[in-house]
Amino acid sequence: RAFVNEDAGDAPERYALPPRDDPGYPLAAARALLRGADQGDTPGAEAATGFYFGDPALKGEVKQILAEARESGNERLEQLAERFLRRISGRA
Repeated sequence: RAFVNEDAGDAPERYALPPRDDPGYPLAAARALLRGADQGDTPGAEAATGFYFGDPALKGEVKQILAEARESGNERLEQLAERFLRRISGRA
């Protein structure tokens, strides 16, 4: 790769997340992963959340975010959520 994000993965605290045992954690983690992907910091978001981009455990949450993105007209978030879901369906 010609370009490397030297800050990637260095600061999990960039992602404000509730405690892992909070019922809202999966949705917050899904949002953090999508935000990280948008900012070019997927490794940092993955480190902060404990999930990976395309993790099937977050399928329901990402579908919810996708619906919200479509309703609000947020095309970028819609694109990222669709990419996340394609990663899930691409896994055997």
